[in-house]
Amino acid sequence: MKTLRIALLEYDIAWENPAKNFEKVDELLKGVGADVFFLPEMFSTGFTMNPEKNAEPIFGKSFKFLQQKAIEHQAAFCASVPTKSDGQYFNRLYWVEPNETFVIYDKRHLFSLVGEEKHYTAGLERKVIDYKGWRLMPQICYDLRFPVWARNDLNYDVIFYVANWPERRKTAWLSLLQARSIENISYCIGVNRIGDDAQGIYHSGDSNVFDAQGNKLESLSENKEVLIYELQKEDLLETRSKFKFLNDKDNFKINL
Repeated sequence: MKTLRIALLEYDIAWENPAKNFEKVDELLKGVGADVFFLPEMFSTGFTMNPEKNAEPIFGKSFKFLQQKAIEHQAAFCASVPTKSDGQYFNRLYWVEPNETFVIYDKRHLFSLVGEEKHYTAGLERKVIDYKGWRLMPQICYDLRFPVWARNDLNYDVIFYVANWPERRKTAWLSLLQARSIENISYCIGVNRIGDDAQGIYHSGDSNVFDAQGNKLESLSENKEVLIYELQKEDLLETRSKFKFLNDKDNFKINL
């Protein structure tokens, strides 16, 4: 597929209320067509540090909701969910396709500023997803601050971040998304929530897509809660053919 049409859902997440958030997502999806739908980090609960109450089993209601939407819209759906697996809690991203194929990525860098590492277990593995002729690398929020974890030595076309990133650090969010696109010569996607969470922390959204040269793309939608973009494979390949910077990259090994 030469063109990948994507939708970023940017909404005010109801605190620890999956049913209400499912209703909100259903409302936003009406009349929207895309190949991939990206939802924020912990899309059904908000960024909760209470996994004992909110974590779901691997095939819990949030996963099943994403799976149902994927089938209904014949598109991939992606979001993270607090998940309990083998007696541990994870901030787990699910990529769910309409043929019931799915990929799991566990957040590597846990946000110590609020003690996320005290409640969740860090992931140990990077992933690359093959979908419709595109290769995509999933990451979650705070992972954005760690460029080594995102380094494009796996030949991906798109790196994406699902997030709950506060407005007070908006400059870092936008600057780092742009930096990841430039240094990895790839599209970079960031989807974020809006509104106040239970701690009164305000989120301004600022979901964005940058091309492989760091240029900010303009949404094709007038709906501020559903941003639509089209990624062009030919543009990406042309940029990589012209600017072969990755040929000069340093080799390294990540010790976990």
